[in-house]
Amino acid sequence: MLANKASRQKPCHHCTHRPASVAPDHSTIHYEKSWLYRHCSSLVQGDRQSQKAGQLFSGLLAMNVVFLGSAFLSSMIFNHVAITLADVWILLSILKVLCLCWVVYYVLGTSQQPHAVLHRDTHAGPIWLRGSLLLFGAFSVLLNVFEIGYSVIHIQCKSQVQIVFPCIEILFVGTQALFLWRHCKDCIQVQHNLTRCGLMLTIATNLLLWLLAVTNDSIHEEIESQLRDVEQRLAGKAPLSHIPRNETISCTCPNTTACKVFQKGYILLYPFNTEFYLVCCSMLYVMWKNVGRRISHHHASHIKPKFKLQGVVFGPLLGAAAVMIGICVFMMYQIQATGSAPNREVFVMYYSYYIVLLPLMSAAAVIGTIIHALEKKDLDTVKNPTRSLDVILLMGAALGQIGMSYFSIVAIVATNPRDLLNSLILSYSVLLIFQHITQNVFIIDGLHRQPFAEADESKEEWNHEAHNQRRVSVLELGQEIRRVSLSYIHTYSHLSWKRKALREISFFLVLCNIILWIMPTFGAHPVFENGLEKSFYGYSTWFAIVNFGLPLGVFYRMHSVGGLLEVYVTA
Repeated sequence: MLANKASRQKPCHHCTHRPASVAPDHSTIHYEKSWLYRHCSSLVQGDRQSQKAGQLFSGLLAMNVVFLGSAFLSSMIFNHVAITLADVWILLSILKVLCLCWVVYYVLGTSQQPHAVLHRDTHAGPIWLRGSLLLFGAFSVLLNVFEIGYSVIHIQCKSQVQIVFPCIEILFVGTQALFLWRHCKDCIQVQHNLTRCGLMLTIATNLLLWLLAVTNDSIHEEIESQLRDVEQRLAGKAPLSHIPRNETISCTCPNTTACKVFQKGYILLYPFNTEFYLVCCSMLYVMWKNVGRRISHHHASHIKPKFKLQGVVFGPLLGAAAVMIGICVFMMYQIQATGSAPNREVFVMYYSYYIVLLPLMSAAAVIGTIIHALEKKDLDTVKNPTRSLDVILLMGAALGQIGMSYFSIVAIVATNPRDLLNSLILSYSVLLIFQHITQNVFIIDGLHRQPFAEADESKEEWNHEAHNQRRVSVLELGQEIRRVSLSYIHTYSHLSWKRKALREISFFLVLCNIILWIMPTFGAHPVFENGLEKSFYGYSTWFAIVNFGLPLGVFYRMHSVGGLLEVYVTA
């Protein structure tokens, strides 16, 4: 009895003094004071501190490389006697060789170690981005082949560096494209600091190559445009002192077919080279963020919706009409504007097309944003470096066209806004700013939405019936076409009106952004050809604005296509 009474006796937690006869309770383990807890927490905290230190050091490395290369490029532009283009090429060649050495070491050494790649980021490197990487990479390789051929023809007035540099560039572009195609999803778990530094060095090299490509492109455009001015003023015996001193003037292309092919191919493929570097920078940055990242099982096992061209009718029709009309406008513009004296009507036609298309795109984006607000879908709050980068790139790349539009607005308002062409340019600039803002809001809102995951019984019944029909029916072409048509109509009819609208809007905006990417990429630059802003700001100032804003605008259209495809798939 005494034993039972003693066993039922409990310590008084509210008493100040504990009886001496009661033994202390050793059954409760205080984890906050245990050695194991303190050791594990210190390990976790130390791992986070080392990760932040590695990111900081690699970021500082990239910053110093970019500043050094920018100093070389600026010196070449403003003092081309002390620092020449060959000096810049030598610096970039050294950087490219270092990057190639690290890529080879990563592929053959780091990634082959045990437990090196335990996780892969399913959101990183979507198929459209990797496809564009290979496409732009192939065009960049072909561009360098044309540059080598063009330099060989003019070997008497060109240095040997101009032949060696494209050869190194071909090796760098091809190796980097294959590396990113295979390893862009890696979440590397070994050699964190070396991997971060290698990735940041490659990012800095691509940024410098992009800056050099923009500079060289501006030089070629400047020569072409000023030679056109010389032809126009030839009757008046205008002085030729405003022509830039460049060896392209003295190295005239001989009257041969090969030289003409190399020259035209080089000019045609040049924009793809700038896009390739920007795409590489975005994919390398995601890899840098994923170094040492551990993805949970729930996040890793998340099934991503696939792209299916079902349930859309009006979006593809309207988008295809916009693309066809845009191609016709682009061809007419290229035929007339590339002449010695582009007429006024071609600019009116070009800006009128934009003034009609941009409000439609803005209205579609606003309607899509309203539909997102009416939905009851939860927001996707999982940490996603790819999505965060997409948002940053959309907002940053949009600044190129928005900044150019504001410069155009100021120039038009300060001169003659009542003129027909000036009024069209003013309307085009305002609508372009509004379209960028509305489209960014629609894409960013859609990227943060949870994808639909519904399995309707009616859909399952239809799939069962379609399977039975496929097994029983005779294999005839007419019945097969009828079955496919019925399946498409059934899928379209079973979608909710919100999903229908979102898919229609997304697909329409995808096609519109494609045609708006094609037109400036392949040479339609009315912002420089119309002469309004050039005469207001001065030749050099406006050309610098255009050649830094225009590549960002082209990259924005291409990146918007990827974001809109993501919105379409998740709808």
